[in-house]
Amino acid sequence: MVFRPCIDIHEGKVKQIVGSTLNDNGHAVENFISSHDSTYFARLFRQDALKGGHIIMLGKSQANKEQAIAALAAYPGGMQVGGGITADNAGEYIAAGASHVIVTSYVFDKTGYNGENLHRLLDVVGKDKIVLDLSAKEINGKYFIAADRWQTITDIEINVDFLNKFAGMCDEYLVHAVNNEGKKQGIDESLISLLAKSPIPVTYAGGIGNYSDIEKINKIGRGRVDFTVGSALDIFGGYMEYDLVKKYKQVTE
Repeated sequence: MVFRPCIDIHEGKVKQIVGSTLNDNGHAVENFISSHDSTYFARLFRQDALKGGHIIMLGKSQANKEQAIAALAAYPGGMQVGGGITADNAGEYIAAGASHVIVTSYVFDKTGYNGENLHRLLDVVGKDKIVLDLSAKEINGKYFIAADRWQTITDIEINVDFLNKFAGMCDEYLVHAVNNEGKKQGIDESLISLLAKSPIPVTYAGGIGNYSDIEKINKIGRGRVDFTVGSALDIFGGYMEYDLVKKYKQVTE
């Protein structure tokens, strides 16, 4: 288990928002707005040798793209990028320094699974540079992919069969617990237990609010589920110390 840092960019600024509140106009409930730009955080993560973090563009602002490209240039090969990624623009972000591109609605939307789009993306960047971002909404003990900024719940269930099937079409999974994300009120232990069965690397996001939550992820995930911390981290206005959280990092290249 390792810590995967994140840089969330909204309206050209590094922020922490409650993801389910992002609407068609780009507005959202904000937990934190940083006085630093994206390159500050990218350089920090590079200095601390934290690889595999996520740069997420929230909304369609051109300023988001500019900040994402700047962060990739500050830490080439060290971070992944997501938010509006398609087969048409994925190559541009890889060329700019992204280790992977992260996709959600391009592959999973309110109509279901778009295999044509995923195979187009595979043709452009290859399996080893794709991260499937799965927003998991818990309903009666099962998890379903939430699309359209979590406003639409699809009938696609995230289970062991799903994790095995799509492992052949991506390099990693990034999974958000929709009910927990941005609230700092605890993790989804059942989801983490499921993710521990993934045959490829997987990162959990959602609800981490204290250090014991990290230890729970390590125990429940059997050391196989990485994690990211957003709003609870002190560099994003929270109370968990980055210098303590970053100790969960890769010890080998």
